[in-house]
Amino acid sequence: MQEVKDILNYTFHFSEDISISVKGILFVLFVILITSFVVKGLRRLITRNLPREDKAKFVTLFSYGKWVIYLIIFLITLNTIGVNVNSVLAASAALLIGIGLALQTFFQDIISGIFILLDQTVHVGDIIEIDGKIGRVEEIKLRTTRAVTIDNKVLILPNHLYLTNSLFNWTQNGTETRESVEVGVAYGSDVELVKKLLLQAADEHPAVIKVPEPTVLFTDFGDSSLNFKVIFTLDDSFKAPFPKSDIRFKIDKLFRDNNITIPFPQRDVHLIQPK
Repeated sequence: MQEVKDILNYTFHFSEDISISVKGILFVLFVILITSFVVKGLRRLITRNLPREDKAKFVTLFSYGKWVIYLIIFLITLNTIGVNVNSVLAASAALLIGIGLALQTFFQDIISGIFILLDQTVHVGDIIEIDGKIGRVEEIKLRTTRAVTIDNKVLILPNHLYLTNSLFNWTQNGTETRESVEVGVAYGSDVELVKKLLLQAADEHPAVIKVPEPTVLFTDFGDSSLNFKVIFTLDDSFKAPFPKSDIRFKIDKLFRDNNITIPFPQRDVHLIQPK
């Protein structure tokens, strides 16, 4: 029994002002463990009657705050068992500054993650485009956002990119998005027939929503072609490349069947013979 007491009373001396015994360490660990159970219980109690969407938001936000709670409890516990917290902070000031500089981007990611939750810029399930990368958001973590691309590759985005790049949220206004396919036809083509065929190609695709109905714009008189754009609405913009490809195939077939030519750039070269 005396040996156990001796072990528990054994003290680690880090400096003249900073020391902690084995039983002090055990007490700190015990308090942290109890705090962990209390935090989890509190989170479950608060989120018990919340809707699923709001619960997911709160759990994500709570994951940020719990580390602050742990740090505060840790410092209070150290002070309770007699450790001079001011000396600990003073002794580690230079180290903390060095770590802070080294982890500057890390802290930017965390702050950005908090901003995401506060201003509701991004939600789980949103389709986002940032820094030329497109993906469906699967999880918003403390430091990163996890998204899945259209080819089922996992995309890990550091949250600080939201502060340094323009963010396009394809689905913030809903899953329906307006898409378009552009095509040029040769000069002299029947433009009314072109319009009819473009609408037919869009209307016949099963992924295109009937309301609002597709429309065609005559966009420009190009150098080598008359340029048109067929605009339509899709319910799942994440898979937009596939129906857009199908519509292009259909347009090409309809144009061939109706003798509508898709031109390519041409140049007339005149050779002047020296006299």
